[in-house]
Amino acid sequence: MKKRLISTAIAALMSMPASAFAARLGVSIVDFDNNFQTLLMHGMQARAKEKGADIQIEDAHNDVAKQLDQVKNFIASGVAGIIVTLVDTNASKTISEEAARAGIPLVFVNLEPSDMKSLPDKQAYVGSNEVESGTLQAFEVCKLLRARGKSSEATAYIVMGSLVHQAALQRTKDVEQVFSTDMCNFIKVTDKQSSEWSRDNAQNLMTNWLTAGATPDAVIANNDESAIGAILALKAGGVDMKNVVVGGIDATQDGLQAMKAGELSVTVFQNAKGQGGGGVDAALALAKGEKVDRVVYVPFELVTPANEAEYLNKN
Repeated sequence: MKKRLISTAIAALMSMPASAFAARLGVSIVDFDNNFQTLLMHGMQARAKEKGADIQIEDAHNDVAKQLDQVKNFIASGVAGIIVTLVDTNASKTISEEAARAGIPLVFVNLEPSDMKSLPDKQAYVGSNEVESGTLQAFEVCKLLRARGKSSEATAYIVMGSLVHQAALQRTKDVEQVFSTDMCNFIKVTDKQSSEWSRDNAQNLMTNWLTAGATPDAVIANNDESAIGAILALKAGGVDMKNVVVGGIDATQDGLQAMKAGELSVTVFQNAKGQGGGGVDAALALAKGEKVDRVVYVPFELVTPANEAEYLNKN
């Protein structure tokens, strides 16, 4: 009788769908209120559903300690893999060490870890090469200013993202390097400050610059949300948007609507679905013991009014 029951139980298990044995992934997201991070989360959810995997997503609320606690909780609960979008690039080493000690695969998505090139086994990074983003953005801003006859002297302000994020530092560095070239060295950066990726903070920042007497020829933001905040301040200050070149990065739906309205001059498409889905793919592959490239890049793409319609439903 006992053998018959065991045989029946085994047969039942064998007949269960693959999804019943689905791997469970733990995900810690920087901040659910961040537009692009939400797009990344949606990309992860869609790919996990497609792959039949369970996914538990936690909001780190921009708190390094909270994110580390979330990772430790994932480890304690025995997840098959962990995915993290970093609150602070410099915290990546501690998170990496925790996962490595537990032998649980870890994938950083979107925001590069500080030790990306020396990640331990069963760990990877999925994102985009930030050298491309600011470079594409800055060259297009330069071209637009030259086309408007500003090739002798132009003033620019840079609205940075969070200073603890590698993306913000690299994007700003890209812009400054482009503006130092012979083609674009007529553009002078008057000031650069952080908006922490926030629309409201960027609006306040731009308002302060305008109050101090600034009339920029260009505003270069590290992300679309900050570009939109700057646009709101410029419009409130009575500045004709036809006279200002505004650049963003991410090609979010709000950013594309601002472009359609003639307010955002250029943005750079960052594939949130591609990054989020790629992170899930990498985590599941590592959990199965499969080989995964240590670094997986999803290309950036330049978006202008000429092609913005192609990107309206991509993220």
